[in-house]
Amino acid sequence: MEGGTVDGHDGVRAYWTRQWTLIDPYVEPLSFEQDDKGRTVVHVHQVVRDLCGKLLIDTTVRHAYSIRQGLIERMEIE
Repeated sequence: MEGGTVDGHDGVRAYWTRQWTLIDPYVEPLSFEQDDKGRTVVHVHQVVRDLCGKLLIDTTVRHAYSIRQGLIERMEIE
């Protein structure tokens, strides 16, 4: 929802933990692919409601993950 880049396991965890304290998101993966930078790109259907249930966003977004040695090194929200 915020967009941007987070680094490492702790950064990704902190991002998602923060999101769930502010909003009620539902994210459904639609497809996975590798891009020309070697990242795993996940196209997701994202429905976001405020904590009272009001619809804020219903859209498709991309999450691009850089993975090294089986661990998330970076996540970019586009």
